[in-house]
Amino acid sequence: MGELELVVTDRAGKSVASQQYHRGALKVLRPHYLDDSGQVCYVIVNPGGAYLGADLYVIDVEVADGARLLLATQSATKIYRTPGSFAEQRMRLRLGEGARLELAPDQVIAYREASYRQNTHVTVRPSSSLIMAEIVTPGWSPDGASFRYEELRLRTEIRVETGETAGLLALDNVLIRPPLGDVTGLAFMEGYSHLGSVVVVDPRVDQELADELHEVTAGYVAHTGISLTASVRGTAGLVLRSLSNSTEELRRVAGAVTTLLRKRWYGQEPLDLRKY
Repeated sequence: MGELELVVTDRAGKSVASQQYHRGALKVLRPHYLDDSGQVCYVIVNPGGAYLGADLYVIDVEVADGARLLLATQSATKIYRTPGSFAEQRMRLRLGEGARLELAPDQVIAYREASYRQNTHVTVRPSSSLIMAEIVTPGWSPDGASFRYEELRLRTEIRVETGETAGLLALDNVLIRPPLGDVTGLAFMEGYSHLGSVVVVDPRVDQELADELHEVTAGYVAHTGISLTASVRGTAGLVLRSLSNSTEELRRVAGAVTTLLRKRWYGQEPLDLRKY
């Protein structure tokens, strides 16, 4: 069991943690400021090193009005064998007016006989800005074969809040069950083994941006597609999905997207989260 709560607020142009709590197998490292923008960077750490059967991890993050947070992980999320019950992560993200969150975790690696469920619930305001990246890769198995895990369920729900109500902007469901068939086949993984996603929510998202991101990512060794959401309460979103046989290639795709947006929207340099 691991539990983490973090509230980030703006103080005179600098984002700081106004509330922080952790229990069990989750904690955050001390804050870092990677540039002079005032954006704070926190890194989530799992001292246990991996998720096992019946493990439950709960993460609650709030970015208050005008605050800016970059949230990363220290290493990959490793899902080992889960006999008897699945491992689960529940994440709740709340963004205030003018708040900005970049979620940049390392990849999820599912090993042999692993079953994992990840539920992410996001609430934004019309002026919030959100960039979330994620990579899923099959782990090593003794026989050298990929896709020996049992199941991966990744569910992300994004709502736009105004006043007392919230409208649904996007509901993204990824379900992979290798034992039920060839997940690399046509119309699913298309012969690839790794899955990457980038989710962007911002009032500046439109078809022109989606077309530009398509051009920016076209030169990589990955099969990429982009979907736009409808505009909801003054904001919009897009989901970029990539398929590849390389974690590093998917990182480069996500990096190309975040680099363009960080420079254009926030005047910041590309992310450098090197941890070794």
